Amino acid sequence: MGRAEYLVVLGVCVLVTLPIELAGARVYRRPGRLVRSVLPVAAVFLVWDALAIAAGVWHFDPAFVTGLRAPFGIPLEEVLFFAVIPVCGVLTYEGVGLTGRLLRRVRR
Repeated sequence: MGRAEYLVVLGVCVLVTLPIELAGARVYRRPGRLVRSVLPVAAVFLVWDALAIAAGVWHFDPAFVTGLRAPFGIPLEEVLFFAVIPVCGVLTYEGVGLTGRLLRRVRR
């Protein structure tokens, strides 16, 4: 996979959780709520990453990233990570709740 490997992994995460949205989780249909839940945490970890990169504590292997960088030297893939993975987590959480509601309906 090479330089696209990180992006491919993020894409797979989105594809794996997409059926949860299609089943009725309604995560993507409430963007304001999603942004309010993901953005604060993403901001904290992006600052953390930027500081670690600047200090030379953290780096990304150029063989596995595209080379596109956001401000402060953070690879594009890492920025996307802090959006994609929390969204997948929210989808999974909503999917568990959806499954519980469906099971309660079936048991009645």
